[in-house]
Amino acid sequence: MRAGGGRPTRPTEEDGRSPARHTRRVRHLSDRLRQPRIVLAILLLGLSGAAIVAFLYGRGELVGADARAYWGAVRVWLAGGDPYQQSGAYMPYAYAPWTLVLFLPWALLPWSVAWFSWQAVNVALFGWSVAWAYSRRPLATALLVAALVVPLAAHFDTGNVGLLLVLGIWLACFAGPRLGGLAWAIAAAMKWLPLALIGFIPRRARPWGLAWLAVFVLLTLATLPLTLRQLDVVLNFPRPLRLDYLIFVWAAVPWLWTQPWPPWWLRPVEIRGRWRSRPPTRALVAGILGLSPQTAGSADTSRPAGSPPPVG
Repeated sequence: MRAGGGRPTRPTEEDGRSPARHTRRVRHLSDRLRQPRIVLAILLLGLSGAAIVAFLYGRGELVGADARAYWGAVRVWLAGGDPYQQSGAYMPYAYAPWTLVLFLPWALLPWSVAWFSWQAVNVALFGWSVAWAYSRRPLATALLVAALVVPLAAHFDTGNVGLLLVLGIWLACFAGPRLGGLAWAIAAAMKWLPLALIGFIPRRARPWGLAWLAVFVLLTLATLPLTLRQLDVVLNFPRPLRLDYLIFVWAAVPWLWTQPWPPWWLRPVEIRGRWRSRPPTRALVAGILGLSPQTAGSADTSRPAGSPPPVG
């Protein structure tokens, strides 16, 4: 190929087509595959995925109970019925009345199309989150996914909205403060457990999240008759042990995976440094335990041998 009628151009390393660059990539991949930690991580992820697929295959046509409840509740509501009344085909809706609008565009699809698209979005977004986490801490990611096989299988089986809410908290870590706060507030308003996860979203998103949550509380109070019906469903509808709530552990991964490892409270040098930088705390502990300041780790013990004592 000629550029501008001149001499033929050669592929350079910058354009990604250089044989040398391709060789380096293959060598880098082969080197990684020789690392036992990487091999173990790949095996764990493969076994976890196989276990989930086998469980869903065994369930057959019984999958999608929760997603069908969302889909049917919106249709009953649009027809003027009570979405919190259990019918033969659907379980009762269990979330605040205003959240029905969140499912409205999706619930207009035929059930077969709606269920396929619901599963596709869940699998694609969760797969992206695993890829992001794996690129930073492969073995830790694989171990956590393996530990969460049961709640993951439960969510993919029932189509519960919890997995999307978890990924919404992930969105809060990557989006701007307004959108991130909105994603966290929706998750907190629907499941309440994400209230405890506000510390895992960016600081700038937290005020926006609380503001959005206040708006959702007002919407809940404005639809009070239906809200009372929702509370009746939440308190009285029989439910199994909610192991699926363990999936919210995955919501902390974006924050945890960006922190230094090991953390300071697992590094003896860092612990000693933080301890020596807090003389009032050391004095308080020494008084409680009846120790001398030197025994409690006072600043004098940190001076080099032979150095003069501090003046004053």
